[in-house]
Parts: sequence; C-alpha cells; structure tokens
Amino acid sequence: MEWDIVRFNDLDTYTLYALLQLRVDVFVVEQNCPYPELDDKDLHPETRHILLKKAGKILAYARILPPDVSFAGAPGVGRVCVAQTARRLGLGEVLVAKAIATAKEGWPGLDIHISAQCYLQRFYESMGFVSASEPYLEDDIPHLKMILAVSHAAG
Repeated sequence: MEWDIVRFNDLDTYTLYALLQLRVDVFVVEQNCPYPELDDKDLHPETRHILLKKAGKILAYARILPPDVSFAGAPGVGRVCVAQTARRLGLGEVLVAKAIATAKEGWPGLDIHISAQCYLQRFYESMGFVSASEPYLEDDIPHLKMILAVSHAAG
C-alpha cells in the first residue's frame, strides 16, 4: 500500500477513474445521495488529492481545498472516504491526519474547515476539530461545519 498526495494534473487516467469510482461508490451509491460529484473543485491548481492505493485500487481518499474554494479564507478538507472493504482498519484516522498535515503545509497558520456529516462528529472531534455550526442539510444529509484551530492542533 502506498500513500500519494498529488494535484489534478499529476493524476493519470486510471487513478482519476479509481478515485472518482470510490467517491461515487461511497457518497452516491452507499448513501443513496444523488449530488453533483464533479464540482470543478478537483481542477483547482492548488487542490491536493490524498490517495491510498493497493494493486491499482484506491482504498482511501480525501481532497484538500485551498482557501476560498469552499470556505472563506480557510483551506478545507472534503470527500473523505474509505472503501467499504478497507474500513475498521484505522485508515480514516491516518487519512485525516495526512489531510491536516497537507493543509498545514500548504497554508500555514490558517484554521482548517470541514463540512462533516453529523454522524461523524465524534470522529472529527477526536482529530481536533470542533463544531462551528448548528446541523444543516447538505445534499439532504445532516452536516456540521467543523474547524480545526491550527494554533491548537497537534502534529
């Protein structure tokens, strides 16, 4: 297994296909949530894609968005997912830790934002995020805005 952090232009077509397939499998099929998966944010030249690959398959994925793409003045973490066959192995924690480190490296000193599904609130709190909103619907799924204050974040 290998972790990669790449920008859109560095993705080969097979890797792009595999990461989009994972995102659709998790967010559209598993969660029964039709939404516009292709939102142009992947294409931003500063967006980073974090991938865990094994034998050509993507097991875990997240994207790190630069400030002002999803959150005013702050980088964001999104599309955090682990393949169904790779869950309960601790990959989510490693993936989010890598996402945090990547955002800190890319935009030092800026708090990191995420729009988290409400059922994952405790998970993100365990990673240092705190709730910054009341629950709201995003694509008909309850979410919370959560923020990792970089001045308080470990790692």
